[in-house]
Amino acid sequence: MSRVVRLLLAYDGTGFRGWARQRRDVRTVQGLLEEVLSHAIGEPVALSVAGRTDAGVHATGQVASFVAPQQWPDTRTLDGLRRRVNAQTAPEVVVREASWAAEGFDARFSATARVYRYRIDTGDAPDPFAARFTWHRVGAVGLGRMRAGARHLAGEHDFASFCRAPQGEGTTVRRVERLTVSRSGEVVEVVVRANAFCHQMVRALVGTLVASGAGTLDPESVPRIIEARDRHAAPQIAPPHGLTLERVVYAGR
Repeated sequence: MSRVVRLLLAYDGTGFRGWARQRRDVRTVQGLLEEVLSHAIGEPVALSVAGRTDAGVHATGQVASFVAPQQWPDTRTLDGLRRRVNAQTAPEVVVREASWAAEGFDARFSATARVYRYRIDTGDAPDPFAARFTWHRVGAVGLGRMRAGARHLAGEHDFASFCRAPQGEGTTVRRVERLTVSRSGEVVEVVVRANAFCHQMVRALVGTLVASGAGTLDPESVPRIIEARDRHAAPQIAPPHGLTLERVVYAGR
């Protein structure tokens, strides 16, 4: 019986063209990890991942999995693998935990929800210690207006207006389970939890909420944007570097 290894990952996405492996001359998180893991194990590794983050997007709670070689005996081997990978990929990419998963586990298909956090710095000058992970946007935004727009986005909708068109016949229907807007000092944070996200969905949602908060978009127009099911109906999109995948949710955890 094959066993599955579960990896809890954190990474700074600044220097990568996203998660998904591309041609060899394009640097991606998946490409780096699969190369290092395959060399450490001595045979090819193919990773499944919970969230295929875009170029420049970060993660503190990404989850990936792969089928383990039969000869691995116990968790001490996994901890050794974790340290060996980190020695080659840290600090950009870090394996926070490596553990055996339950039979049939798949990082992508076993996930029930994903949680993203987006940070917006509204101060006069960017913080040099947070600039890689925060959208510096000068100017106040009204939290009441942002929250009014967010209320329309919660629940199950066709989010075609907020997504790049999927390849093939993929659906853009998603269920947003929670969408909150808060402020700490000059930093505004948007946290969104959904069963799944389509390409650029979180960034488009944030762009729409910021436009609502800045007064350039009426929060009560959000239902019409949803109903349009047209990507041009919600042209505002937040830059990638303010976005972090914080958590992946699985049944029972």
